[in-house]
Amino acid sequence: MTTVTVSEDINGDAKAVWDTLSDFAGIQVGGPITSFETTGEGIGMLRTIGMGGGKVIERLDEHDSKAMVFAYSIVNDDSPLPVANYSARVKVSVKGGGTCHVDWTGTFEPKNATVEQASKVVEGIYRGGIARARKAVGG
Repeated sequence: MTTVTVSEDINGDAKAVWDTLSDFAGIQVGGPITSFETTGEGIGMLRTIGMGGGKVIERLDEHDSKAMVFAYSIVNDDSPLPVANYSARVKVSVKGGGTCHVDWTGTFEPKNATVEQASKVVEGIYRGGIARARKAVGG
């Protein structure tokens, strides 16, 4: 298994960052995302993200608002992403002084790609998500 972790500080309220990142139904269509829909609610809910001529179906596996942690996994084998057996965990921590820290870690096996290629794609997704949260809180 390969592990990718992106850890970044954000100048913004931890709860606001948490609210942005943990909104499993909050993905917006645009850029590489061509469609988006959810099925169900809470733990076990699915989100289907259209991209790259295919679909990525993710399941919410954990959601703890008090600890500001959530986890999810990709459940479809025909995902256009270059990963298999993928799962990820996101944690937001209060740093104080109006700042917080985000740790986003994923584990996977590369699929039709080298470890470096798959890792670069995953890292880009994490950095993009954190940048979106940073923009949402003005930090």
